[in-house]
Parts: sequence; structure tokens; C-alpha cells
Amino acid sequence: MNFKNLKEATKYFSDEKVCRDYLILQRWNGNPECPYCGHTKVYNIEDGKRFKCANKECYKKFSVTVGTIYENSNLPLSTWFIAVWLITAHKKGISSIQLGKDLGITQKAAWFVLHRVREMLTDKAPELLNNMVEVDETFVGGKMKNKHKSVRAKAHRENTSHTGNKTMVVGLLERGKQVKTTIYKSEEKSLKNMVVDHVNTNAVIVTDSLNAYTGLNKLFAGHEVVNHNQDEYVRGIWHTNSIEGFFSQLKRSIYGIYHQVSPKHLHRYCTETAYRYNFRKISDKERFELTISNSEGRLKYADLIKKN
Repeated sequence: MNFKNLKEATKYFSDEKVCRDYLILQRWNGNPECPYCGHTKVYNIEDGKRFKCANKECYKKFSVTVGTIYENSNLPLSTWFIAVWLITAHKKGISSIQLGKDLGITQKAAWFVLHRVREMLTDKAPELLNNMVEVDETFVGGKMKNKHKSVRAKAHRENTSHTGNKTMVVGLLERGKQVKTTIYKSEEKSLKNMVVDHVNTNAVIVTDSLNAYTGLNKLFAGHEVVNHNQDEYVRGIWHTNSIEGFFSQLKRSIYGIYHQVSPKHLHRYCTETAYRYNFRKISDKERFELTISNSEGRLKYADLIKKN
């Protein structure tokens, strides 16, 4: 595939047949299979635009987009592919307004495209973190002084703390490898249980002195505490600077690009930032190919806007 940058990719994917063939290659390694029953023998129909399953118990017709984020979309694959390139290549992300201008679509359509791609970036086969794992938390949300008068009045009546209007994001980073994020909901799980869900028990955990992490030494191979309250930030190899560096990237994306993120969709923005962080050392083309090969999984608009 002879393209290395956005200009060359735009030229290469200008033809829909080329886009379909590329998606077939990335999704099925060039050998189409039925997305309904998994049968590997299929027939080409409609000049290769669609296929028909050869399984007598299935016989369903399908295209390469069935079961992917592109299914039932009015946008051509050429537009989708350029959108994926832009979203995964921009270091701090791209807003729906800017993406809409670049692709020649509406802001509403671009917003839906962004969330569909973010859904595609989700790790579908997560593995437990190992070795040395930094764990920390941050709060995402606007300052109370900048909120509407009625919101401030309600917070005052309810005596809400300065974090009461914010959403806690927990980050777990394996040194030298990858980072994971999860939204903390106190009514569902404790911080310790969240760490247990994502980290191998053979790992050594590094955290700050938050009381919620007390007892991790009994669940893992070790638990090192960096006491920020006593101005301790580095003690030999023990620190949480790496995960805090990731959080700074997440905040820069939100403040500088998106400006405002609702708690309902915050997990997708975290997933997007974590994806770019984890694959930051590969080229834009390699990241693009990796993303396209992971296109399965559809997010419907009705599900996206559905109230919690």
C-alpha cells in the first residue's frame, strides 16, 4: 500500500473499489467470510460489491461493511478512511466541527463519526497489566465558578464539595507498555477492586498516599506509596509521573480541542487518548492500518444518544 501521509492516503483511497478491497484485506486477510455464521466459503455478487454465504443453513447476502462501524452509513468508505486517519494521527484529537469542515459533512455527522471511531478504538481483548504498574486518579469537569448560577446555587444548598460536580477517571499504566482508563463509580466498585480487575497479582503497584489504596500490598506482589502530602514525588524508581503525564495529555485534549465533555461520553474520550498514547511510537500509517483492521463493532446513533 503505497501511502505514507494524509495527502497520499487521500489520493489512494479516492476510489470506492480500492477502499472495499483494502477493508477486505485488513478485516479478513483478503479471504471474505460470512459475518453471520463465520462460513469461509462465499460467492461474489454484484460485481464484488457484495457476497453471498455458501452455507446452506445461512445463504445470507452481505457486504464488507456488515458488522463494522461503517454499516448502514451513507458516507462512502473513502470519507470514513480519511476520518480514521485524522482522528488517530492528530496528537490531541480533532473536534467534530473541524472534522466536519475537513470531510465536507455536517457537524452532527462528524460527531457521530468520531464516536463510532472511538468505539472502534476500544480494546476488545484486554489483558491484565504486569510488572510495575502506576495507579492514579484525576477529576474531569468544569470549575464550579464557571457553571450556571442555578447549578452553583444547587451545589451550595447541597454542600457539594469541589469535586462533587466532576467525574473521577482512574488511570493504570504499566511502565514501558500501555495505559488503561476507567470511570470510577463509587456505588459500583472500590478503587482497590478496580485495580484488581485490571492488574495481575504478580505486579508491583505504585500509588500516592490516598487511603483508598491501603491494603493493596496484601493483594499484589508489592505496593509502593509516594507521599505527595510530604512533597515526595520520586523515591528511586518509585513515582507516578508517567500516569500523571498521560492525564496531562487527556486534559489538554479536553481543554484545547473539545472544550467540554459530558460524563456520559467521557469514557470514549479517555479510550481515544489512551489509544494514541499506547501506539504513539509507531507511524501514522501503521496506526491507521491497525485501526482499520479492528473495525468490527457497530455503534447505533439511538444507543449513542440514549439517556442513561
